[in-house]
Amino acid sequence: MSVVASIGREARALLGDGKGRPFVAIAGTWGTLLGARMIYPVLLPYFRETYGLSLSVAGLLVTVLWLGSALGQLPGGILADRYSERSVMTAGTVVVAVAIAAVVSAPSALFLFAATALVGVGQSLYPIARITMLADLYPDRIGSALGATMATGDLGQTVLPPIAAAIAAAVAWQAGLGFITPLLVVAAVALWAALPRSAEADAGGVDEVSTDTTRRVLAELRRQNVVLIAFILFLYILVWQAFTGLYPTYLVEEKGLSSATASLLFSLFFAVGVVVKPVAGATYDRVGLRWSLVAVLAGPVVGFAILPVVEGLPALVGVTALVSPMLGSGAITQSYFSDAFSDSVRGTGLGVVRTATATLGAAGPVLFGTLADRGYFDEGYWLIGGVILVVIVLTLRIADGDG
Repeated sequence: MSVVASIGREARALLGDGKGRPFVAIAGTWGTLLGARMIYPVLLPYFRETYGLSLSVAGLLVTVLWLGSALGQLPGGILADRYSERSVMTAGTVVVAVAIAAVVSAPSALFLFAATALVGVGQSLYPIARITMLADLYPDRIGSALGATMATGDLGQTVLPPIAAAIAAAVAWQAGLGFITPLLVVAAVALWAALPRSAEADAGGVDEVSTDTTRRVLAELRRQNVVLIAFILFLYILVWQAFTGLYPTYLVEEKGLSSATASLLFSLFFAVGVVVKPVAGATYDRVGLRWSLVAVLAGPVVGFAILPVVEGLPALVGVTALVSPMLGSGAITQSYFSDAFSDSVRGTGLGVVRTATATLGAAGPVLFGTLADRGYFDEGYWLIGGVILVVIVLTLRIADGDG
């Protein structure tokens, strides 16, 4: 009963006092944006057939999406400081809606790539503005608010890809992606109507970010553990994006599953994350970064080692569930960086780390696709497992009490 009562208190705190409408708008849009992004891996077989893409070029398409999603995060945070989170999040959502409409009408592969890049850029405007808006709305409950929106993101990634796959199989891939556009239009209207207006920041804030704040951020980044854990985060993103970018294609082309079944397995991966992320965050609070990170990465090492040799749907379900705990890594590392940076530069420091690691990690899908094109699809998963093993070894080098 105490657990139920605690959940009820948190829900009332998040949704009460007039905060329900903005919270639902922010979380719902976030789930829709992430779900839309994860439709791409499910539709890659259709893209390959329509535009004659090789596996490496298909991987490059996903890399372009991730790269766009990474590059704009720090500028998006600066824009949010200058023009208000409401304006930036609404604008980003509208850009994604327009870009997806361009993708479904793309007459050529070149146009497809350009429109996909625009999808990523639009999405990149949202994350930092979301965090700062939630921090304003919930100064005493930012952890709960962020955790709830992260769970909504995984819910979107669980639900929307199989819907897209079913529509694509029944109608056309264009319909499987295009149904997201009206959802995003509704989301943009909801954001504009629900979020509080805020005064535009003085332009002097931008100058401050470019001088004194920059020096302080660089000074804190030079600390050994911050650099090491940023490198660990980069390796994780590299692996995560390589895996998610081509896993449905692998299941279809190498394991013989239908696109619909592959999309359901892909959704299972994110469904586990709905549970894993809050548990991983709570574990970090209790035991710190080292052992919590090892705990969520040990299973994936085994899962990637056996994935190429297992056959049949039940075995693939088990392996997918075994790999899924790696989703908890993000909650752990982001919690660490939130604690590692001082209050005065926390937002900028997080923006620098997220943009740098996600930009470099965006190379994962194209590198993995290149391996697959050369006949090393199975071996690529063994390589991914090896990279995660390296992450575990690096994590064990962090001393107790240092995260």
